[in-house]
Amino acid sequence: QVQLVESGGGLVQSGGSLRLSCAASGSSFRSRASGWYRQAPGKQRELVARITPGGFTNYADSAKGRFTISRDNAKNTMYLQMNSLKPEDTAVYYCNAEDFWNRPEYAYWGQGTQVTVSS
Repeated sequence: QVQLVESGGGLVQSGGSLRLSCAASGSSFRSRASGWYRQAPGKQRELVARITPGGFTNYADSAKGRFTISRDNAKNTMYLQMNSLKPEDTAVYYCNAEDFWNRPEYAYWGQGTQVTVSS
């Protein structure tokens, strides 16, 4: 069982930065691929960035060059550093931990943290 708690969201001006944190309970978190997703009003949830247990990362095109995903296995915590924020980055950001066989119905999710970027 894995529980995920996001923090670090807030209101920031365009061009600003935020760092999101995802604190996980359960030792299996460090053995799972995990990621950040976001959902804007009226839109589907989309992948922002993903990181494997070995540290391999991939990003949505919209996040490349601006966002950095990382994880600290000793702290059981994952981060998303977001720089050069744009109004279109406004969304609820969710932390995700994948099922070992990548079955979406068995993935774990946090409750979400709101990020609002003003123009």
